[in-house]
Amino acid sequence: MSGEVAGADAALLRGLVPEVLGILGRRGADFAAAEDAVQDALVEALRAWPADPPRDPKGWLVTVAWRRFLDATRSETARRGREERAEAEPAPGPAPDHDDALELYFLCAHPSLSPSSAVALTLRAVGGLTTRQIAAAYLVPEATMAQRISRAKRTVAGERFDRPGDVATVLRVLYLVFNEGYSGDVDLAAEAIRLTRRLAASVDHPEVAGLLALMLLHHARRAARTGPAGELVPLAEQDRGRWDTALITEGVAVLQAALARDRLGEFQAQAAVAALHADAPAAGETDWPQIVEWYDELVRLTGSPVARLNRAVAVGEADGPRAGLAALADLDPALPRWTAVSAHLHERAGERATAARLYAEAAARASSTAERDHLTRCAARLHSRSAG
Repeated sequence: MSGEVAGADAALLRGLVPEVLGILGRRGADFAAAEDAVQDALVEALRAWPADPPRDPKGWLVTVAWRRFLDATRSETARRGREERAEAEPAPGPAPDHDDALELYFLCAHPSLSPSSAVALTLRAVGGLTTRQIAAAYLVPEATMAQRISRAKRTVAGERFDRPGDVATVLRVLYLVFNEGYSGDVDLAAEAIRLTRRLAASVDHPEVAGLLALMLLHHARRAARTGPAGELVPLAEQDRGRWDTALITEGVAVLQAALARDRLGEFQAQAAVAALHADAPAAGETDWPQIVEWYDELVRLTGSPVARLNRAVAVGEADGPRAGLAALADLDPALPRWTAVSAHLHERAGERATAARLYAEAAARASSTAERDHLTRCAARLHSRSAG
């Protein structure tokens, strides 16, 4: 959270946020006011804890946050009912244990919020990150992120903490957080894993386990995804010795437990594909026919064009590039990565000139600098071979 606080203390603070928010909510604070008060308490903790660490961190945060809430309530001359609650401040002491994380996940993934607002609010209220950290992670000005969070809080201000929620929506928000990866001083991929672990501890749902397994298996390959100069390294070319075997082992175990419940969902299917990649000692030993079968399941579950695009790649590996191109022909060429996949399959089919042209087109459409540079290098490599 800040260089002023040791990493362990910062992690402790972030982990306590949902519990403190829940306690204030049960005492009568609405979500927006409670969230503001908790953020004020976190700032005070960053200032005071290094010199005087509390014996009961959660109780300390509850006490400070509740007082901040009372101050705000009184200063705004709130309705008589709120003033009466304010005067009945509970005596200081150990805070009761109650897991409010699940309700907060649902609240922050409210269907009326845009995906970007839901992600930002989740990182603030459940993740305990500051507005500055979230803004830095998303490469936007802090004032812009503050406005986004304020609008999101106003949207859910009238909702109760115990409102039933949709697990699928929460998982989608966490998946968005994970896919943001890393930027600034907050590792959003690691943060998404932490939050998904908390959700898995709160709700017994095979798709929560499926998402956790998917995150762990993808995160295990992180160190091998880029080269010394930050260049993108495709999966087939990665140094598998740099993959995190502990994360792979955990991810496979979590996935196997979820699959054993026979309630297949899209995240479990995606995790199964990732597990098959992780199981191959070398790219040439990948079980592509089984990966195609899992993509068949994923297409059946979701109908997603992205799943069908990935299936075309797997078909190209399992049955040859012509079969992959035939599968690709059924998809819209405007689909993101369609041109890059087509280039790859044409290259494997020996059509270098066509592949070089398609790689160049894909590079011009790339959504990131790393992807653009990689595709440009692919085009240049084929051009140089043709010239030679």
